[in-house]
Amino acid sequence: MDGFKFNRDRFAAIITLLPSIILLAIFVYGFIFRTAYSSMTDWQGIAANQELNFIGLENYKQLFTGLLEIRFRQSLVNTFFFTLFFITGCISLGLLFAVLLDQNIRFEGFFRLIFLYPMSLSFIVSGTVWRWLFNPSGGINRLPALVNLEALDIRWLTDRTQVWQFTWLQLPAILGYALIIVMVILALRYRREGSMWKAWLVAGIGIATLVWLLTGGAEKIQLLSYPEKHGFNLAMVGIIIAATWQMAGYMMAMYLAGIRGIPDELREAARVDGASELQIYRQIILPMLQPITLSAMIVLGHISLKIFDLIFVMTGPDNSATDVPGTLMFVTSFRGNEFAKGAAIATVMLVMVALVIVPYLVNTLRSEQEL
Repeated sequence: MDGFKFNRDRFAAIITLLPSIILLAIFVYGFIFRTAYSSMTDWQGIAANQELNFIGLENYKQLFTGLLEIRFRQSLVNTFFFTLFFITGCISLGLLFAVLLDQNIRFEGFFRLIFLYPMSLSFIVSGTVWRWLFNPSGGINRLPALVNLEALDIRWLTDRTQVWQFTWLQLPAILGYALIIVMVILALRYRREGSMWKAWLVAGIGIATLVWLLTGGAEKIQLLSYPEKHGFNLAMVGIIIAATWQMAGYMMAMYLAGIRGIPDELREAARVDGASELQIYRQIILPMLQPITLSAMIVLGHISLKIFDLIFVMTGPDNSATDVPGTLMFVTSFRGNEFAKGAAIATVMLVMVALVIVPYLVNTLRSEQEL
């Protein structure tokens, strides 16, 4: 009877989950497979009535090395800088707000509501508001005029000035040095955990990469036949401010929950030992908040890599200074009718998100199994 009951319960569970599994397989993984396959064809659109020809990785080659695809490569650079400053800003402001609220200030609930309110808005709504604020002829630029000062002349969302420029030919070397930094961090982590063979393995990869760079291996990879300059477009500053304003409250809530979850006995013991409040935060609280920081970085990185609606509303899809892969995919597919190339851009976005999400999920599952 117990065996029959167990099998019946398992059968009921399978029947209950089966519709969701089928829908997920078709409308998620099926469409992902279809998009990946379309990216390796010469599909020009639904109305073209053409026969699809398999061309392999030609679309990807054109995106990364083609003469006319400079806009896509700049969109990757924009995404990198947006992700970097967006995550840094959200974590910094969120931690600051959480620390301030942890001081048992008056009207804490009111301030917590103020900090969390932007998160309740959609990117469409907040993007519309910030577009008005960043209007060159009004908004923030007109604030000095309220006190009889000269109005500002800042082109928040249209400034095409670039800083921190580099050439696309330097990309292999940049990626190589980034890999070395990651390997050093992993080696130190594995050493602390006692996994010496893993530490030596990643250290070996880092050393091999360094040798490859010093012997000129990066210069042998010629992505382009000419130097193509890229950099941080100042038009992205307005986008970063708007996105950080909206998600900083999310980080505040996570950090505040983490701080409130730390036992008061630890703080009191540190105070008895003569530690200052700054030392308590630096030596006790911040190290215990590292898992929260890692989880938040994954969530924020996922948001930044697939950002579309905020930029679409604030600057539109035709402002190349604020291009990201999401907006460029829209323009390429639905305006240029280059569906295969748009599918290739979408696949690149999927890979970027997977590089962030998959290692985190694997590490989380491994940690749960160890427990």
